[in-house]
Amino acid sequence: MQTTIVRYKLKADRVAENEKLVQAVYAELSESKPSGFDYSTYKLEDGLSFVHIAHLADGAKGPLSGIKAFQEFQQGIRDRCEELPVVTKATEVGSYHTNLAMQD
Repeated sequence: MQTTIVRYKLKADRVAENEKLVQAVYAELSESKPSGFDYSTYKLEDGLSFVHIAHLADGAKGPLSGIKAFQEFQQGIRDRCEELPVVTKATEVGSYHTNLAMQD
């Protein structure tokens, strides 16, 4: 499994716009339902910083480049950011119930 973590900080007046763009990505993902792909986005306590975490199963193709809403999200990211996105690959050491919303 490949895990990618992206973190960035927005300009204060661009947070609502960013949230709408992110929500559009999730709406499109919900429609296309790509297999082998888990994705989550978090707004941090400062209200300006965001973290995106993507898990891609071995052999699966990353779907984001084919998502129109993701392309729109990326178009203005440099203008929205106070601190540009930093992309980091990560290796899981352990996890426990990482997606509680899916467990019921």
